[in-house]
Amino acid sequence: MPNQKIYTEKAPKPIGPYSQAIMVDGKFIYTAGQIAIDPATNQLVEGDIRAQTRQVLTNVEAVLKAAGSSMSSVVKTTVFLKNFDDFAAMNEVYAEFFSGSAPARSTVEVARLPRDVKIEIEAVAVVDR
Repeated sequence: MPNQKIYTEKAPKPIGPYSQAIMVDGKFIYTAGQIAIDPATNQLVEGDIRAQTRQVLTNVEAVLKAAGSSMSSVVKTTVFLKNFDDFAAMNEVYAEFFSGSAPARSTVEVARLPRDVKIEIEAVAVVDR
């Protein structure tokens, strides 16, 4: 089974030559990093790290849903933070989206992110059966 490109209007359009996600072998979904862009307006969500984290995870959730998966099927995330001082606030919102068994996660501080956002998150999930 070839890799399948995933796309939904309920998440931001890619701002470069990449897919919102790719499904591999009909079993695994690898999302692109999502940033705090509201897909309805294509504008960056203003506000603190909590507001941006909430939008980012809403975007991840929309991509996973389009691929036939969900947040409860995420096995790994990578969180890129512009400022590690935002870790605790990000973690509060993150916990709202992963209230059950939380996936494995890496969190790193980076010098800069696309459109100078505060956070970017990518995920790996399995397809819900």
